[in-house]
Amino acid sequence: MKEIAIIGSTASGKTGLSLNLAYKTNSIILSLDSLAVYKEIDVASAKPTKEERGDIIHFGINEVLPNEEFDVIQFINCYKRAKEFAKKNNKNLIIVGGTGFYLKSLIEGISTGVDFKVKLDSNVGEIYDLLYSLDKDYMTKIERNDRYRVEKAYAIYKKTDLTPSAYFKENPKVPIAQNLKLFEILWEKDALKKRIYQRTTQMMNDGIIDEVIYLERKYTRKPNSMSSIGILETLEFLDGKLNKKQLEEKIAQNTIKLAKRQNTFNKGQFKSNKTSNIITNLNSDIIKYF
Repeated sequence: MKEIAIIGSTASGKTGLSLNLAYKTNSIILSLDSLAVYKEIDVASAKPTKEERGDIIHFGINEVLPNEEFDVIQFINCYKRAKEFAKKNNKNLIIVGGTGFYLKSLIEGISTGVDFKVKLDSNVGEIYDLLYSLDKDYMTKIERNDRYRVEKAYAIYKKTDLTPSAYFKENPKVPIAQNLKLFEILWEKDALKKRIYQRTTQMMNDGIIDEVIYLERKYTRKPNSMSSIGILETLEFLDGKLNKKQLEEKIAQNTIKLAKRQNTFNKGQFKSNKTSNIITNLNSDIIKYF
């Protein structure tokens, strides 16, 4: 069994490439997308349809309801299930998606033993300052408004009475997917922007407004999934703050910003065991690897 990961920014063509390769390489697919995990969020997540998925077995798609939690621990469990399935059925595994944090955790591993879910006693800034005073070296790596990572650091401190640095020293990370080969799709900036605008138009045509109306009625606006790109802007449209043209433009612009963040993350975090190429050449690179 071989396993690879295909990475790249949103709208870079990862899904189409992975499906094409899955047929050619006898592979199953694990989605690396933090929005595609939700059932009923289909248009906003741009997840492949049932018709597009065809006979290819997928993990990481439609795993939970929009009002349920999904985190990196659940993703890693999903990876383990996918890998076990691939082994039992003599398949290869293609991991594909834009959520780089999940992939980084898969490659580097995570420290276990602590329930990282804890409510902050104060606002994020105050907790950050407290942790900074106790563990400057660790906290300088975290942005002051990064709620997720501040909460995680605070949970470690509250549950173990150790600073994050001390905790990670005692509980080193163990890689989960060792020697995972990465393939990165490259696009010129203007060409990627054009693809993002085209995909946004397609989302509008596919009924993102109706989807968000349905999701809001059923799940309200409280779940984390309802603050995702595409959904958040559509809620502004429903509130009368945007017209349809402005809605489409805002989704596209926020997606462009996301793509930039993803590319920056991929370049900074994934430097080894990686092949980067334009999508047509990358197809050949992957076939050769298999």
